[in-house]
Amino acid sequence: MGRGQLIVGAGIAGLIVAAVLYQGQADAQKDSQAPEAWISEIEKVFIRSEDCKQCHDRHYEEWKGMREQTPDLKTFGRVDAALLHGTALESPVFKTVLGLWLQTKPTADQRAKCLSCHVPAATVFPQHVEKINQQILTGKVEIEGIGCASCHLISGVADTPGPPPTFKLTPGETLYGPYPDAEENLVHPSQQSDLFRGANYCTSCHFDKVKDVTRRDLPGEILQGTVCQDCHMEPSTGSSTSKRGAMTRAIGRHWFRGVVIPGIMLRNRNLQAEWMPRLDLEVSKGSSALEGTVLVRIGSLPHSFPDGDPVLKQFFVTVTAKDAKGEVVATEVKRFGLPFQEILRGPIPEPFIKGGTTRRVPFRLEIGSGKTPVTVEALLTYALIPQPDSQLQAAYLATLPSDKEREAAIKLIEEYTQPRVLTFRTKQL
Repeated sequence: MGRGQLIVGAGIAGLIVAAVLYQGQADAQKDSQAPEAWISEIEKVFIRSEDCKQCHDRHYEEWKGMREQTPDLKTFGRVDAALLHGTALESPVFKTVLGLWLQTKPTADQRAKCLSCHVPAATVFPQHVEKINQQILTGKVEIEGIGCASCHLISGVADTPGPPPTFKLTPGETLYGPYPDAEENLVHPSQQSDLFRGANYCTSCHFDKVKDVTRRDLPGEILQGTVCQDCHMEPSTGSSTSKRGAMTRAIGRHWFRGVVIPGIMLRNRNLQAEWMPRLDLEVSKGSSALEGTVLVRIGSLPHSFPDGDPVLKQFFVTVTAKDAKGEVVATEVKRFGLPFQEILRGPIPEPFIKGGTTRRVPFRLEIGSGKTPVTVEALLTYALIPQPDSQLQAAYLATLPSDKEREAAIKLIEEYTQPRVLTFRTKQL
């Protein structure tokens, strides 16, 4: 073979290699663009909140938490007790809980149901649930969870109680809100909906707060005429847009935080009394055992404490008998709440703590010979998430890419499974 043939052969080989490399790069680029395609599909219906910011920058900043650490929040002593809606998917708590639960191998329907409130878009685009989950688990969240469109595309709620969520989304250009006679604009049509001034709007996802999720009002004399939005969308005045509008109109702030405002609590002692659950004890003493009932009374206030996810929370009722020296004679612990393996495997059970209810927890303490109990104590504690068994936790930790992430996950699990005291009651025998 001559030198010219070698050069031509090398040139052809080079072209082939270049073509292969180009095709590989093109395929890789195509794969990298695939998520953008499905995200764009969702965002044609659920427009990004950044787009809303152009006119509604005040509400956007509140939703995103950009105004959270302002001096007035610290001055008035407000304590954050919940994640902002706008940052929920970025939360390491949600990532960890979702990661643990996915190790239990839920079905596709169960995975979609899990995201239905956290990412309302999943109810319209269930085919993208796995992609959304993957973004959350990798910590590279591009999709919005609860954004402006998620709430303002809600046009109704279910007429009868059912499994959450009970909201009804109407995908389209029209955005719904509480105000009549919206000013015409070139961005989107608006339509008034009385739903935005009803408790049933919020309880379509926060179903544990009320007995009946279809009611617009909150029951009881204390909160008569009050709805969730009155406290969780603090009343203010101004305009819902930054460009124009009546600056004296009543509007609600959009940070939707769980807050404890000392001024409100001190001003209304009845409200303060209804905030916490209370315990009563009924005990009968036998020759070798103590039998009885712990009554867990939750007041009529729909916002029962503690707050948080009603599906994940765990409650513990501990009954302890002590002798005259204060030493433990017998004890029993009862847990109320689902383990990770049972979450969304069937109907969602009623939360143990729910406004306007009384739970009756029977107990029996066997008393050993020669021991004399003189007091019985009932203690109510709770944890924010279930304690994963060692196998489940190990399986989740193995999915994390670094020791640093594993250490952070272990610390988070320990913190959120730690029992916290709610209340207790002691009775003399």
